[in-house]
Amino acid sequence: QVQLVESGGGLVQAGGSLRLSCAASGRAFSHHNMGWFRQAPGKEQEFVAAIKWSGAIYYADSVKGRFTISRDNAKNTVYLQMNGLKPEDTAVYYCTAAVSDCSGSGCRQALGYDYWGQGTQVTVST
Repeated sequence: QVQLVESGGGLVQAGGSLRLSCAASGRAFSHHNMGWFRQAPGKEQEFVAAIKWSGAIYYADSVKGRFTISRDNAKNTVYLQMNGLKPEDTAVYYCTAAVSDCSGSGCRQALGYDYWGQGTQVTVST
């Protein structure tokens, strides 16, 4: 069982930055693929970024060049640095963990992740 706890959300003006953190329980963190998804009001959940156990990284086109995902296996933590925030980035952001490996588009699918955090709200004002 893996528990995920997100932090770092909040209210920021457009163009600003936030860093989300996700602390994971358990000893096998370094073997898990980790991801971030988000869901805005009235919209479907969407993939944001993922980092595999190998260090391979995937981004949604909408955040590429603005967001950076990273992990610290010694701290069992994954981060999402968000720069150049836009109002359309407003959403609840969820941290996820996958026990099984993935490749390519599979790493962008919510069904591939086994554990989810409770989410942290990010609001970007104009």
